[in-house]
Amino acid sequence: MSVPTADLAAFKIPTVANEPMKSYTPGSAERAALETTLKEFRAQAPFDVPCIVNGKEVRTGIMEKQVMPHEHKTVLCNYHNADEALVAKAIDGALAAKQNWENTPFNDRAAIFLKAADLASTKYRYKIIAATMLGQGKNAWQAEIDSAAEMIDFWRFGAKFAEELYAVQPPQNSTGTWNRTEYRPLEGFVFAVSPFNFTAIGANLAGAPVLMGNVCVWKPAPAATYASYVVYQILKEAGLPDGVIQFIPGPAPEVVGQVLKHPEFAALHFTGSTHVFRKLWKDIANNIENYKSYPRIVGETGGKNFHMVHKTGNVKSVVNNTIRSAFEYQGQKCSACSRAYFPDNLWSELKTSLLETHGRIKQGSVEDFQNFVGPVINQFSFDKIKSYIEWAKTDTESEIIAGGTYDDSKGYFVQPTIIVTTNPKSRTMTEEIFGPVLTIYVYKADEYESTLDLVANSSAYALTGALFSQDRYATILGANKLRHAAGNFYINDKCTGAVVGQQPFGGGRASGTNDKAGSAAILSRFVSPRSIKESFVDLEDFIYPSNLV
Repeated sequence: MSVPTADLAAFKIPTVANEPMKSYTPGSAERAALETTLKEFRAQAPFDVPCIVNGKEVRTGIMEKQVMPHEHKTVLCNYHNADEALVAKAIDGALAAKQNWENTPFNDRAAIFLKAADLASTKYRYKIIAATMLGQGKNAWQAEIDSAAEMIDFWRFGAKFAEELYAVQPPQNSTGTWNRTEYRPLEGFVFAVSPFNFTAIGANLAGAPVLMGNVCVWKPAPAATYASYVVYQILKEAGLPDGVIQFIPGPAPEVVGQVLKHPEFAALHFTGSTHVFRKLWKDIANNIENYKSYPRIVGETGGKNFHMVHKTGNVKSVVNNTIRSAFEYQGQKCSACSRAYFPDNLWSELKTSLLETHGRIKQGSVEDFQNFVGPVINQFSFDKIKSYIEWAKTDTESEIIAGGTYDDSKGYFVQPTIIVTTNPKSRTMTEEIFGPVLTIYVYKADEYESTLDLVANSSAYALTGALFSQDRYATILGANKLRHAAGNFYINDKCTGAVVGQQPFGGGRASGTNDKAGSAAILSRFVSPRSIKESFVDLEDFIYPSNLV
């Protein structure tokens, strides 16, 4: 079937705004609805999740389980892994769907994502939140932020940013000519590899390139399989044609191997560990002669994010922001605060307040709405975080002042842990832990400038960071010194919580390519512009005026 490409108007995207957050306070309608959905999931689990290739469910029988991390003996879903043959079929199917999707006018592509956003905001809201809570160990507030608000914002603002990108046209036209630019999708297919910790990221890793007319092969993280499957269901109901996104859970070696050796591989859209991203980059480089074009590589990886406090910092604000940033979602955010630099003039007051506030943290099942902290994602993560805590207990330069315990008998629970070190380059100050562990270095308040240099240059990462100061000159100095230490920089606010349409997200150095998810910049990575010049006046002679005698 051929798809018409007539553009009969210059359409405008409806006005978009950030999705309003629901509060889930006791007695609220949304709390009751979410609790009902959680109970329904309990009764219905384990769910069966197939691969989706060319719009059809495929059950390979190569089974894996996604468990509930707060109760790891309970299976949320059994999912079918793709094998090499199915991956090859998925790639072929995506390429077969490419021409029709590329020829689909932008207003029709945008309409699908705008409808998906509305479906996620209403019909699917509690389903996607419950899937994220039970599958990825998020409390209700964190799941609302992620799988509802941020995912919806990605889809709505994506349409707006695409419209703005398409509107960027040459400002000049010589007499008798018309210059214009079109933003073609890439030749080939995009490979999206999404992480466990944000349902919204998976929705955007696949969604952003598809919005721009590309086709996508999507490998979701094993520990986010069910929520990712719900995302696919939303897009399907919104009208996404078969084959445009191929949903293929599967073991990384088989999936990645098939993708990266294919000559039509056009782009990688990745969020995950620095180690894996670097490995993928090397594998792409080693295959470069096999590709039709130079693949685009877009990735956001790890962080070792900081809170830097000036001697004028507001103690209460510093404490509350640091507790939230370090321990919300168990520190399993690439933006989470994991190192802090506190001045000695405030340390006594900060320490007292930190310990008092830490003592109010409740931890346990995500189904108990009183709990601020839940489980870490799996046994591997639990063991890794545990090893850092045990290391700190034996390190003569480190002191654990809060937390330091863990228990995986029922769920993967690690108590929020605060370490104070006298070595600003200790392991827990420099290595990414990806868990609820915060390390503090107390510096001399009159050594603010040199400590800024320390903060800026003691990490391989450069994702997020925050500066707390009530002194404007100190704030200016800090912002300048820390310019390249973070792609998202916060003044008197925590280093987590970037909002689509407000703070485009991404960092440099080992943290990724800093293409800024939630902006037009990242959409530009998935198009290949074509400049078009049309002349209305025929050329009468080839001779230059300067050739005349």
